[in-house]
Amino acid sequence: MPSLTPQREKFAQAVASGMNQSDAYRKAYKVRPGTKPLSVNQAASKLMKDANISSRVDQLRAPIAKKAQMTLESHLEDLQRLRNMAVKAEQFGAAITAEVARGKAAGIVVEKGQINLTNSDGSLRPTVITIRARK
Repeated sequence: MPSLTPQREKFAQAVASGMNQSDAYRKAYKVRPGTKPLSVNQAASKLMKDANISSRVDQLRAPIAKKAQMTLESHLEDLQRLRNMAVKAEQFGAAITAEVARGKAAGIVVEKGQINLTNSDGSLRPTVITIRARK
C-alpha cells in the first residue's frame, strides 16, 4: 500500500480511533474560519472514498476489532463454564440465567419490550415490538 501524506495519515488515524469524518478532517487539515460544515463534510467524505485511506483505516481498526472479538469469545466461554458449574451443582436457575446471558451476549436471545404509542386523540396504544437478531 502506498504511504499516505502526513495529513492523510492523521485523518485515517482519527477516523480509526472513532472520530467522525468531519472532525477528523478538521483535525488533520487547516480549515479556515467560516468554512461551511457542508464543505468539510464533502471533503471528508471524498477522502474516505480514497482506496488508500479506507484501506489504512481498516488496517488501523483490525487489531481493535480482533481484541473486541477475543473479549466476546472469552466472555461467552466464561458464561458457559459458569453454566456448567451450576448444572453440576444442580443449581438449574443459575444455569438458565448463565445460558440466557450467553445467548444475549451472542445476539441470539433478544428481549421483548413494550412501547406505549399514542393515537391521534392522545389515548395510549400499547404496541409490542419484538427485535430479532440477524445472523
